[in-house]
Amino acid sequence: MAVQRMEVLYLQVAAVAALLMATELRAQLRVGFYDNSCPAAEIIVQQEVSTAVAANPGIAAGLLRLHFHDCFVGGCDASVLIDSTKGNTAEKDAGPNTSLRGFEVIDRIKARVEQACFGVVSCADILAFAARDSVALAGGNAYQVPAGRRDGSTSRASDTNGNLPPPTANVAQLTKIFGNKGLTQKEMVILSGAHTIGSSHCSSFSGRLSSSSTTAGQDPTMDPAYVAQLARQCPQAGGDPLVAMDYVSPNAFDEGFYKGVMANRGLLSSDQALLSDKNTAVQVVTYANDPATFQSDFAAAMVKMGTVGVLTGASGKIRANCRVA
Repeated sequence: MAVQRMEVLYLQVAAVAALLMATELRAQLRVGFYDNSCPAAEIIVQQEVSTAVAANPGIAAGLLRLHFHDCFVGGCDASVLIDSTKGNTAEKDAGPNTSLRGFEVIDRIKARVEQACFGVVSCADILAFAARDSVALAGGNAYQVPAGRRDGSTSRASDTNGNLPPPTANVAQLTKIFGNKGLTQKEMVILSGAHTIGSSHCSSFSGRLSSSSTTAGQDPTMDPAYVAQLARQCPQAGGDPLVAMDYVSPNAFDEGFYKGVMANRGLLSSDQALLSDKNTAVQVVTYANDPATFQSDFAAAMVKMGTVGVLTGASGKIRANCRVA
């Protein structure tokens, strides 16, 4: 019994130490971090993201997803941008990341920023700024991003295992994955609202559709009319086209995602699962009917997510090329 009490005490002490460390790291990030060292940094990011989104509205979701996938694997250190080498398969080439896009936009931003102020602005901060600007350009709330992150030097495909929520995850699994990053269940539901923009490959949800012209095999939590619509969009054999995550307003950052879930039209199993739990279902209904609260809560959750596992101060470095460790 004494040994067990010691183990529990050790775990409690470790948890408190981890929380204090995370709080200290977050405190080192601040809004306006580059005001003196590179005042053009955020302007350049906004200009390049605006140009990219004007040419392809779908890239807004891509840049938002890049930031999310970066933060959930090893912290917000821009490791998702590093290219694989002969001796190492990087994060971006892991299965869950092969559909990521927007790398070329980050490359353009980094090139301009380096010309303006060499060796000052991290790739990790560029990702955070680009995600913020993508949300705003798609119609979401603009929010201030505390900066001061530094870049990591390690990127391994194997590190994605268990860190990124699969499209088949249930509420318990989602809650655990987000909880491991210091994010609450409420913040998990909020951040899931990012699926109000962007698209998904048919392979991510085809298991929910009928394998024939009958209804056999259909996911019973999915609206049959929606199943039929998706079946027409996804070929039985060959190809893996993209389908809008929010079938009503795929390029508008609004409450449409939650309305879709309420109508049993959540595209991924992990989306529709939010309606299966009484606590998360209440949030879904709240955000579907209160867009302003969703927008403000999403902005706050993004700021918190952007502090996960950050490197600051003497930790990490400023990579001149975001693709090279």
